[in-house]
Amino acid sequence: MIVTLIEEAVESGARRARACAVVGLSVRTVERWRGAHPQDARHGPRATPANALSRTERAEVLALVNSPAYRDASPHQIVPQLADTGVYVASESTMYRLLREEHQLTHRGRAQPPVRREVPVHHATGPRQVWSWDITYLKSPVRGVFWYLYLMMDIWSRRIMGWAVHPTQSDAHAATLFTTVCHAHAVTTTGLVLHADNGGPMKGATMLATLERLGVIPSFSRPRVSDDNPYSEALFRTLKYCPAFPTQPFVDLDAARAWVTAFVTWYNHQHQHSAIQFVTPDDRHTGRDIAILQQRAAVYQAARAYHPERWRGPTRNWSRPTTVYLNDARSATALVVTG
Repeated sequence: MIVTLIEEAVESGARRARACAVVGLSVRTVERWRGAHPQDARHGPRATPANALSRTERAEVLALVNSPAYRDASPHQIVPQLADTGVYVASESTMYRLLREEHQLTHRGRAQPPVRREVPVHHATGPRQVWSWDITYLKSPVRGVFWYLYLMMDIWSRRIMGWAVHPTQSDAHAATLFTTVCHAHAVTTTGLVLHADNGGPMKGATMLATLERLGVIPSFSRPRVSDDNPYSEALFRTLKYCPAFPTQPFVDLDAARAWVTAFVTWYNHQHQHSAIQFVTPDDRHTGRDIAILQQRAAVYQAARAYHPERWRGPTRNWSRPTTVYLNDARSATALVVTG
């Protein structure tokens, strides 16, 4: 199998030495396999190492780590405890290896074992399929007191669908905002994915009950993982680093709301977003971007026809992004877009 893959790489233009190095083999080894031994003839060591534990010693180590005194401890803890009593039976790695071979390498102790949580992965091929939302702080005149900005966006178009500024964080505020946004835009909520982090307002009973009633699919970031909600984080960065963002705290709640109103208008209708071919979120959301991108492509084609000697390759790709992924390896570039 390995030889076949190497030969396919060579036929595609790769150097044989480089292809062999990728799989960790030398060219001479591959040549030998292609001759008298077409298959991998490596068998590993045939003799038992001289320093290996005997069967009796293995049984003693297993009995020790499973004894009442150490059955709730890991080898990392057992080894120093034994050393404190002047006893050495095996290294930590040896204990781990024996436990693994005997299928006993499981969580020890009364605490819950660590849970590996899968990354929430979604994709959108059009508007109103996957939304992202989050809450950020806006400074008030009082130190330690903040206004809270709720923002909901469509990840396919990057359009801000709704927002609100409140003096407190509350799942009731979030539920009211989401319901209002859906009614205002006549959104069919059944099957809509709403992604958020693990904050209290995101997983509150009122918010979850509202999503269930509307047929919305809730999605949440992994606990203590800051980049599972990249689109909202990128939006907040654009908001707080734009030149118009105040350098001083907002004097009151009305001032904060007035500024956010102006920002949302600019972001949706004037800001040309880099991840959607430098069209505005509203143009993409409504489909106007199709004609805009076609017109740009025509301009480039005409420029190339007028001066073909100035073009050494194809013109700039003005094609419309068709699929947007959330936390998917195929869209690694999409996750670092800052808006």
